[in-house]
Amino acid sequence: MENLYWVSLAASVVALLFVLLQSKKVLAFPEGNELMKKISLAVRSGASAFLKRQYKTVTIFFGFMFIVLSIMAYFKFLTWYVPFAFITGGFFSGLSGFIGMSIATRANSRTAAAAQEGLNRGLRIAFSAGSVMGFTVVGLGLLDISIWYALLKLVFHESLETITAAMITFGMGASSMALFARVGGGIFTKAADVGADLVGKVEAGIPEDDPRNPATIADNVGDNVGDVAGMGADLYESYVGSIVSTCALGVLAFNQIASVDRVRAVAIPLIIAAVGVICSIIGTFFVKTKENADQKYLLGALRRGTNFSALAIAAASFVTVWFVLGKEFYGIWLSIVAGLFAGVLIGLCTEYFTSDTYKPTKKLAASSETGAATIIISGVGLGMLSTALPVIIVGIAIIAAYFCSTIGYAGNTELGLYGISLAAVGMLSTLGITLSTDAYGPVADNAGGIAEMAHLPDEVRERTDALDSLGNTTAATGKGFAIGSAALTALALIANFVEKLDATGSDYSLSLMDPKVLVGILVGACLPFVFSALTMNAVGRAAQSIVMEVRRQFREITGLMEGKAEADYATCVDICSKASLKEMIVPTLLAIASPIATGLLLGGSGVIGLLCGSLVSGFILAIFMANSGGAWDNAKKFIEAGNHGGKGSEQHKAAVVGDTVGDPFKDTCGPSINILIKLLSMVSIVFSGLIASVHLF
Repeated sequence: MENLYWVSLAASVVALLFVLLQSKKVLAFPEGNELMKKISLAVRSGASAFLKRQYKTVTIFFGFMFIVLSIMAYFKFLTWYVPFAFITGGFFSGLSGFIGMSIATRANSRTAAAAQEGLNRGLRIAFSAGSVMGFTVVGLGLLDISIWYALLKLVFHESLETITAAMITFGMGASSMALFARVGGGIFTKAADVGADLVGKVEAGIPEDDPRNPATIADNVGDNVGDVAGMGADLYESYVGSIVSTCALGVLAFNQIASVDRVRAVAIPLIIAAVGVICSIIGTFFVKTKENADQKYLLGALRRGTNFSALAIAAASFVTVWFVLGKEFYGIWLSIVAGLFAGVLIGLCTEYFTSDTYKPTKKLAASSETGAATIIISGVGLGMLSTALPVIIVGIAIIAAYFCSTIGYAGNTELGLYGISLAAVGMLSTLGITLSTDAYGPVADNAGGIAEMAHLPDEVRERTDALDSLGNTTAATGKGFAIGSAALTALALIANFVEKLDATGSDYSLSLMDPKVLVGILVGACLPFVFSALTMNAVGRAAQSIVMEVRRQFREITGLMEGKAEADYATCVDICSKASLKEMIVPTLLAIASPIATGLLLGGSGVIGLLCGSLVSGFILAIFMANSGGAWDNAKKFIEAGNHGGKGSEQHKAAVVGDTVGDPFKDTCGPSINILIKLLSMVSIVFSGLIASVHLF
C-alpha cells in the first residue's frame, strides 16, 4: 500500500504516450494547399509569439512569489518544499496549455483539408487534436503529483501531513498560472473576436473570417491562446486541485479510524484518476459520425465516448474502493458515483440551454426578429434561468456524497468532507475525454476560418460550420463541467483551510452572527463581480482598439474592400497581445491579495466568510455567464444556417451584437471565475500560518 502512488505515475506515462501517438496521427494528415499552409502558419506564429510574451510576464510574478514563499519558509510559516512546489505547479500548468496549443495550431489546416473529403474525417482530426490537450492535462497533472509524493515519501521521508501540504501548494501555483492564462488569453481572443465581428459583419457586411478583415488572423490566434492554452491551464489546476485537496482530507478523515492506514485514503483519489485515464482513452475510440449528420447526431457521437468513460469509471472505482479501503466503505464509492453523474447531468443541462437543437437557443434566435435589445434581454434571462438546475444538481451531489461516505461512521465530519472532495475527483475523472471534446472546438473554428480565407468550396465551409457549432456546445458543456467541479473542490479546500487553522490553535468563528464572518461573506460575494468587471472592461478597451484599427485599414488601404490588397494582420495581433498582457495583471493580483488582506485584517473568521461568499456568488455567476454566452453564439450560428432571415439580414446583425456581448461572458469572465474561487482557497491555505499569527481584529 505504501507504493500505490506508482499506479498514478504509470497512468501518467500511459496518458503522455497516448498524446504522442495522437500527435503523430494528426501531423500525418496533409495540410492542404499552399494558401492554407500560409494561413495556418500565420495563426501558429501569432499564438506562439503571444504565449512567449505572456510567459515572460508570468515568470516575473512567479519569481516574486518564490521569494515571498521562501521568506515565509525561513520564518517557519511554511516548509521549505513549498516554494519549489509552487513553481512546478505553475510550470506544468503552463506546459500543458502550450503543448495542446502547439498541436491545435497545426491541426486547423489539416481539419479543413480533411473536411473536403467528408464530415467524419474532419471530426476525427479535430477530435484527435483535442485529445492531445485533454490527455496532456491529465498526464502532466498525475506526473507532477506522483513525482512530489515519491520525492517527499522516499527521499525525504516526510509525514503524510507534510506531503499533502506541499502538494496543495503546487495547486496554488497551477491556479495562479491558470488565471493568467485564462484571463490573458480570454482578453486576447474576445477583443479580436468582438472587433472583427462588429466592423466586419455589422458595418462592412462581409462574411465571418473573410480575408479582407484585418482582425481575422488575430481572431483565429485568440481561439488558440484562449480556448486551448487557457482552457488547458484552467482544467489542469481543476484536476490537480481536486486530487490534492482530497489527499489532504483523506489524512484527516482516517485519523480516528484505526482499521485503515491513512496511506490508503491518500491513494484512492490517485487511483481513481489513473483509472479515469485508461477509461477515457478507450472512450475516444467511440467518437465517430456519418456524413451529412445533423447537430443532434454529432452531439450523440461525442456523448458516446464520454458516457462510456463515465460508466466504466463507475464500475472500476467500485473495485478500487473495495480493494483499497474494504467493503465496509462502499459509501465512499457512492460518493464518487455521485460526482461522476453530477458532472454528466451538468453537461446535459448546459447542452440543453446552449445547443441550437433545443428550444431555449431557438427561442433566443427568434427574439432577433425585434432587434438587438430583445436578443440581449432574452440571453440574459436564459443564462439566469440556466443556473437553477446546476445548483440543484451540485447541492444533491454534496448531500449525497457527505452522507454516503459516512455510512457506518455517522458524525465523522472529516470523512463526510472527504466524500465531497472525492465527488469532485469523480466528476473530473473523465477529464481526458471531456477536455478532448472541449479543445476540439477551437480547432474546428480555425478550420472554418481557413476554409473561408482559402476560398474552399461551399460544402467544405458547411461541414466546418457544423463542426464549429458542435464545438460551441461542447465548449459550453466543458465550462459547465469545470464550474461544477470547481464548486465541489472549493468546498473541500475551505475545509482544508479550517483544518489548517485548527492545527495552528487559532481562534476563529463559524457563526453567521459573528460580524467578521458576515463582512467576509459580503466581501467574498462581491469579489466575482469586481473581478468580472475588470475583465469585461479589459475586453471592451482592447476591442475598441481593434475596432478603430480595422476601420482605419478599411479606410486607408486602397483596394482592401475589393480584395485587391492584403490587410495588415500583424498590427491587430500586436494590439491584442499588448492589451491582454497589460490587462491580465490586476485581476490576478486581486485574487491573490484579497484573502491575505482579509486575513490580516479580520483573521481566520473573515477569510472563512470570504471563501464561502465567493464560492456561492462565483459559482452562480460563472454558470450564468458561460451559458448566456454559449446560447448567444449558437443563436447566431442558427440564424447563419438560414433561419430568421439568414446571413446579412437585420436579424443576423442583431444576433451578432448579442454574440459580441456574450463573447467575454463565456470565454473571459465565466471560465475565469471558477479559477478565482479555487485560487482564493489555495492562497488562504498557503498563508494560513501567517493569517493565524498576524491579524488586526
